[in-house]
Order: sequence, then C-alpha cells, then structure tokens
Amino acid sequence: MIDKNKSSTPQGVPTGLALLHDPTLNKGTAFTEQERNALGLRGLLPPHVLSQDEQVARTLENLRRLSDPLDKFVALNALHDRNEALFFRVLCDNIDEMQPLVYTPTVGLACQKFGLVFQRPRGMFIGANDRGRIAQVLRNWPCQASIIVVTDGERILGLGDLGANGMGIPVGKLSLYVACAGVNPQLCLPVMIDVGTNNVKLLNDPYYIGLRQRRITGAAYDELIDEFITAAHATFPGVIIQFEDFANHNAFRLLHKYRDRICTFNDDIQGTASVVLAGLFSALRITGSKLSDQKILFLGAGEAATGIADLVATAMVAQGLTKSAAHQRCWLLDSKGLVIKSRTDLAAHKIPYAQDHAPIGDFFSAVKALQPTAIIGVAAVSGTFTKEVLEEMARINQRPIVFALSNPTSQAECDAEQAYRWTNGRALFACGSPFDPVTLNGKTFVPRQGNNSYIFPGVGLGAITSGARHITDDMFMTAAHTLAHLVTESDLAQGSLYPALPRIREVSAHIAAAVADTAYKNGLAGKPRPRDVLADVQSQMYDPHYKSYV
Repeated sequence: MIDKNKSSTPQGVPTGLALLHDPTLNKGTAFTEQERNALGLRGLLPPHVLSQDEQVARTLENLRRLSDPLDKFVALNALHDRNEALFFRVLCDNIDEMQPLVYTPTVGLACQKFGLVFQRPRGMFIGANDRGRIAQVLRNWPCQASIIVVTDGERILGLGDLGANGMGIPVGKLSLYVACAGVNPQLCLPVMIDVGTNNVKLLNDPYYIGLRQRRITGAAYDELIDEFITAAHATFPGVIIQFEDFANHNAFRLLHKYRDRICTFNDDIQGTASVVLAGLFSALRITGSKLSDQKILFLGAGEAATGIADLVATAMVAQGLTKSAAHQRCWLLDSKGLVIKSRTDLAAHKIPYAQDHAPIGDFFSAVKALQPTAIIGVAAVSGTFTKEVLEEMARINQRPIVFALSNPTSQAECDAEQAYRWTNGRALFACGSPFDPVTLNGKTFVPRQGNNSYIFPGVGLGAITSGARHITDDMFMTAAHTLAHLVTESDLAQGSLYPALPRIREVSAHIAAAVADTAYKNGLAGKPRPRDVLADVQSQMYDPHYKSYV
C-alpha cells in the first residue's frame, strides 16, 4: 500500500500528515489557506486559521490554568514534541515566566520524576552497553550537531545522583540556548551518558528509564567517555561539547583532560564563575570598591566554588594582585570545615585556596573570624545563611554581598526576603532560584538570579559563529565584563545585579559578539572575522516566528 502522506514538495517540505507529525515543520492551525492547498492539508485541520500570536495566547491560557509546575513542565514538553517553533515562541516572548518551568527550579523536580512524566525521547541516550559502537549510535542522529550538552547524571543540580533521569538537564539547557541566544535548535544535541546509578531508590523504581546497574568507574568509565568524545568529533566535526552536572571527582579532570584538545567547557565550573563574577562587578558599582579589595567566603568547595574562585582570582590579578595574594582573598568552607593548609584530606582543586589559619568547623564562626565582604553559597545546603550569619554580615559591612546560589529553591542558602530583612535592606543579593520582589521599609527590592543562562547561551553562540577551536578562560572573563556592563543604573537602584531577563537575547548577542571577537583576536577562530561581529552574530540567531512554505 502506498502512503500518500509521505510525499513532499519540490522544496523538500513533506505534505499531509507527515508534515503535521514533524514538530520541526508543523504549524498546526496556523497553516494558511494557500499552504493547506499546496501541502495536502485540506481536511486534516479545523477550517479556521489561527495566527501564531493567537496560538501563543491560547497556549498561555492553558498553561496558566495549571497550578502544579510539574504539570506545566509536561505541557510544555508536549508542545515541544508537536510544534517546535510555537514552543520556542512561547519561551522567547515569556522568558520570565517560562524559564523557571523549563529549567531551574522545576527541572529538578522533573528529573526526580523523569520516568513517571516521560513521554517521548529527546536527544541521545548512550549507555555503558554501547561501548565499542558509539560512533554507530551517534550516526542515528538525523542532524549535523554544532553543540552537545552532555551529562552522566551523577550530580544533578543539588539533588545528587539521578542517573538517566538527569537527561532533563541537557534538554533544558539546550532549550535555553535556543530561547536565550537564538542557537538554531537543529544544531543542538542533548546527550545522556548512562553509566548506571548508585541511587538505590532509582534502581528499585519500576519507572526508571536507565540501566539497572551500579555506576561503572575507573578505566572503564574513562574509556567510555573517551570513545564518546572521539566519536562525537568524527560524526560532527568541530562540535562544541559542554560538560554538565558531572560529579566533582570527574568534572575537573575531564575538563583539564579535554579543554586543550577540543572545543569544550564545563558550565558548572566556568559558566557559574562567569555569571558570579559579573554579579560581583555589578555589586561593586554600588559600593564603589575594587574587586581586589574584597574578601570572599564560599560555602562549598566543589566545582562551582573553585571555578568561581579561579576566575575571581584571575580578575584580581588583572587589577594588580599577585596570584598568591588573590588566592588569599578567597576562602572556602566545605563539609569538614574551613579549607586550611593543615588539612590532609584536600582534593587537588581545593589546595590553591588552603589558607594558614586555625580550624573552623561552621559557617557562622568563619564569618565572625574572617569578616568577609562577600559570602557565596554554592554547597546546596538549605538554610545555611541564617539570621545570625546575615546579621553579622550587616554588622561588619555597610553593603554586604550575599549570593545564595544553590538551586533548586529547596536547596537555597536563604531566600530573598531573609537576605533583605536580616540585613535591614543593605544586602546586595543574588539568588540561584527565582524569588519575588521584596518590599521593606517602603522600598521594593527586585532580586535577580545569578543564573548561568545569562552566560552559557551567548558563549556557545559566539563559539559557533566564529568556529572557535577552544573556549578559554579569557572568553568567560570577557563574558562577565560584558554582562556587568549591560546592567543599567535603574537595575542597580532596585538592587538588581543582573539585567532583566526579557533582555536576554540582546544580552546573549553582545556576549556572543565579545566571545567571537576574543576568538578572532587570539587566533582561535575557524572562520574569517566579519566586518561587523555583532551584526554577524545577530544574523545567525534563530527566529521562532513561522515562515511561509509557499
């Protein structure tokens, strides 16, 4: 039997049901009269033509009827599965409302319940059982990928080992690449490297989608990752690979192993560092002080904390400090206490920040002893910026810098109201999860997220447009300066250390241009420098508005 619905137009656009079932081409009820005639859609759609604007309004109305964020997440995923352009149009036009649904904090809950809400596979699942044939597996992907976000699911947000359920993170990240920076969705590939899970609850979950085995480690793990990296570059020459939510014991060494071999970065280490540095630059515009004069105390000493400290130290060196002096301005406190030289249990990434000091076991005691100008929470330990911690920060600083960056919301060190109320409105606050404005003593403060989505989409777009061979620390430093420069005086007046999220595509375009320019200047670009770098970037940004097929 011949299926007439598999035919296509001379331009290669499929017709009939095949067109309606292709989410990358489907426009649903927005197909015009002319398109319905030309593409064999008569009778397959209700007769009334709705514009994309009307479809957006209907989608929003349906979403807003739902009270549960996870239900909204599922509804948005279903929309993505049937109409990609409409999904991204809803995201782009309503980024303030939609980003918390497709990414933090809702994505954390979605990953925890991924097997339960799973509807349709997105991206590629590469298992330990695919060893020896990963190149063959990758060739099943139908598009030429330019950027891969890959995870092994071992350290998902602040939630720990979620195994294959962690696929929600690469999918969410790449949605933000498209919505925030206009990276064409056809260039994006989410990948889950499923090496098993040590989460017993998942192994016993009848709906768990991953391999039912304990994690492979050691040489077997490294060989699998290396086969994936090699196969990805053979299948998609020049592809950018972003490592995402790998546990500390793998994240640092994989970044160091591959960063000079391929175009790669780790967003948890480098993207987080860049967005936090930008927030510090903004806060210091208010205080009028220099970065090199700050003493920063980190709650946490993992990839986020040491990544931030590394970039902050580099920026301090640029302001005249020696590397050693810059390291002495950054203090880390982990689960065993202050990171000091007398400890014998320190991982390699902590050693540069080990200080000469007596042991201190808790965060409040560290604040009292060290008297930092800034505290940065990235340990995913809920409620650790207590009333006494924040009151002490306000006692020793006229404008204490308080960054409670752990996410999802359940892991936040404090919320916005606590930060402002317990410092009498003097805190310069940034958060990892969204919080509503806070009114105190007649003034309204508008906290904004120190969210990596301000950085990584623009960095990725800049690397793609310039054909960058590597992504360097210079690029993340440039991105931080660019982001801070885009914060307005009116933003600062209301306590906002980052630009308004609806400006994100503008922000990402400028960051992409700055990153691309750095690649051109440093001889790392695979393409010739255009006359106008910003215009070149903007010309390549994906537009989710419908295009006519006839």
